[in-house]
Amino acid sequence: MRPLWALSVAGALSVAGALAGHDGSQPAAALDAGTRADSVGHERGLDCREVRRRNSSERCRFVRGTPDCRLDGGFLDYLGGAFCAFPAALLPLSVSLYALWLLYLFVILAVTAEKFFCPNLSAISTKLKLSHNVAGVTFLAFGNGAPDVFSAVVAFSDPRTAGLAVGAVFGAGIFVTTMVAGGIALVKPFAAASRPFLRDIIFYMVAIFLTFLVLYFGHITLWEALGYLGLYVFYVFTVVVCTWIHHWQRGDGSSHPGPWEPAVPTDAVEQESSSANCEDYGEEYRPLLPYHETSLHILSTALNPLDKHKWRRKPWYWRLFKVLKVPVELVLLLTVPVVDPDKNDQNWKRPLNCLHIITGPLLCVLTLKSGAYGLYQIQGVFPVWALVALVGSILAIIVFVTTCNEVPPKYHCVFAFLGFLSSALWINAAATEVVNILQTLGIIFELSNTVLGLTLLAWGNSIGDTFSDLTMARQGYPRMAFSACFGGIIFTSDILVGMGLGCLLQMTSSQTVVKLEPDSLLVWILAGALGLSLVFSFVAVPAQCFQLGKAYGTCLILYYLAFICVALLTEFRVIHLAAT
Repeated sequence: MRPLWALSVAGALSVAGALAGHDGSQPAAALDAGTRADSVGHERGLDCREVRRRNSSERCRFVRGTPDCRLDGGFLDYLGGAFCAFPAALLPLSVSLYALWLLYLFVILAVTAEKFFCPNLSAISTKLKLSHNVAGVTFLAFGNGAPDVFSAVVAFSDPRTAGLAVGAVFGAGIFVTTMVAGGIALVKPFAAASRPFLRDIIFYMVAIFLTFLVLYFGHITLWEALGYLGLYVFYVFTVVVCTWIHHWQRGDGSSHPGPWEPAVPTDAVEQESSSANCEDYGEEYRPLLPYHETSLHILSTALNPLDKHKWRRKPWYWRLFKVLKVPVELVLLLTVPVVDPDKNDQNWKRPLNCLHIITGPLLCVLTLKSGAYGLYQIQGVFPVWALVALVGSILAIIVFVTTCNEVPPKYHCVFAFLGFLSSALWINAAATEVVNILQTLGIIFELSNTVLGLTLLAWGNSIGDTFSDLTMARQGYPRMAFSACFGGIIFTSDILVGMGLGCLLQMTSSQTVVKLEPDSLLVWILAGALGLSLVFSFVAVPAQCFQLGKAYGTCLILYYLAFICVALLTEFRVIHLAAT
């Protein structure tokens, strides 16, 4: 489950925003000055954060007329909603609604990645006959970290939100490698796997050092952006080679997961099936006599995200959370196909999959560039979305006529690629909205993107990993959970793929250099704190002969708490550089 902390933090910020709204409003005598300032708002150099310093009656025009207040991408105008749709006295209400919507967006990201994106990636890797090691550090790692990666790519692709991405990448890194790793050591002392730990932490320190150099020089070139992606490829190659050498030294050619490789314990907590339709709960619910289901019955069953047998067994809080997820799951079921190679029918649902041939491509054209491509009219007459729907309908009819309900067609694997693309676009759309909401909160409360990234976005992207890692440690797998803290960040590639690909999206044929200048002292504190925590673990873990206990866990947790205090004091100018 994604962040519960985001709601509480945003709620606290809304109270502060209400107080700031009374202090920051201008007197009526300053109306002329506010009017003159509004005309200045059309200049490109004006910062949108100055909106809170304007008279409440001028804020809407300021937001509408200032180019810096225009949020690139996304479907909703959050700044216009906060300052134009609501009166100034109800600004805390709009912020509270945005906080709830932010929380729900994290739920959308989690559901899409877990039940649609990852299963299709698993099916693709199975179809391509990739080994478990290669699939684990490429397709499945990207699937597990999809919300983090897409959030980083979206934020890095806009110069105004690059600080948000830097804060999220560094903030999530220091949170996972201190709070989560320390919590694992406190829950269950254990002996860490030496070679995988040293490999992962060295690669991570190299990535942080490269990022430090990029921030120091204030720009990233084309070759440096490609170098981030190349470093990830080299890391994948290293993991595969090390795993092969380990198996060869053991004298077997099997691909059993080592202590550092992702594996699912057999006694893990019951999770919902990765297939997004109604799950199979055993033979007792199947009819004794065989029968052929009608297409209408298959469609209605496949589109039902609730299972009455599981509903009765679960506690009330699970039911409440399930009710919140039902609208998301229903929309995803209508637009994203899921292929499951572990099932006899590979999750083939003939009427629903034929519907996906129409809705999947429609989703693609209507989410790219916030629907700009889908709404484009060919020759000024026929919209693109109508053409896509027409072609999709013809293909759906052909597939429906030439297939049957019981046996999947030979080309069923194509639906895995369609599901991968559709779920990726859903994640990208939700990640864009998350970035826009955080940017809006930063403007409303006059907070830097960096502090929002290291708190709300970093916590939101890490809470799910925190619960899963701590649960795994309590069940007797602390070594596996600890390895995920350091290797998982590179596995999910939010710093390497997110920063490399995000900066590449900013580059054009005429401009191959992207500026990444730190906007405050807080960025350097972030980079230094993460680097120092990695150096501490790099020295302390071998010094303890890789035997990690409560002393090590306590030090890491105290370190993170001290870092958060220093970061917040820096954000509120209590700690600052001396004027020269």
